[in-house]
Amino acid sequence: MEAVAALERDAQLMLRVREGDETSFALLLEKHRAPVVNFLHRMVQNRAVSEELAQEVFLRVYRSRENYEPTAKFTTWLFRIATHLALNWIRDGKKEKRNESLNEELLEGVERQVADRGPNVEQAMIYRVKLEEVRKAIEALPEKQRAAVLMHKYQGLDYSQISGALSCSESAVKSLLFRAYETLRSRLAHLA
Repeated sequence: MEAVAALERDAQLMLRVREGDETSFALLLEKHRAPVVNFLHRMVQNRAVSEELAQEVFLRVYRSRENYEPTAKFTTWLFRIATHLALNWIRDGKKEKRNESLNEELLEGVERQVADRGPNVEQAMIYRVKLEEVRKAIEALPEKQRAAVLMHKYQGLDYSQISGALSCSESAVKSLLFRAYETLRSRLAHLA
């Protein structure tokens, strides 16, 4: 119930933005910027590029404010814009060597937790190697499968939201996720 109310608040905020309320846009930006940047970072594997693409996402949201209609959830619309920008950037061949890990934020949090529990160096190294293997396996997926997995597992979007973001049917999303998870299971079977 609370999640539904939050989604409705996002649409209400965007409707206020449409009417010229700058404060509502600032609230949307504050709430959704980090998830969008993290999603884009996982897609393009470059922190600086993900920051630039996130700016472009919110610029497009702002430019589209006059035409905004709450026909889908706000996050679906937002991640559709982010997905298209990321896929276009990847297709344009602008992919640079990545300097940061897919799970940098996760790894930093885990390192803090691990330090509190006192693991030995070997355990920490094994964990890092496993994270890197998972990151590489996700990165090796075809673009749409990778986008679907990242939205599903890392952003917590449901099938209908992902289908809206990828402009495909829910059954196509289920198929993309099924194929992606099967591929990941076979590539990462040695970690189990």
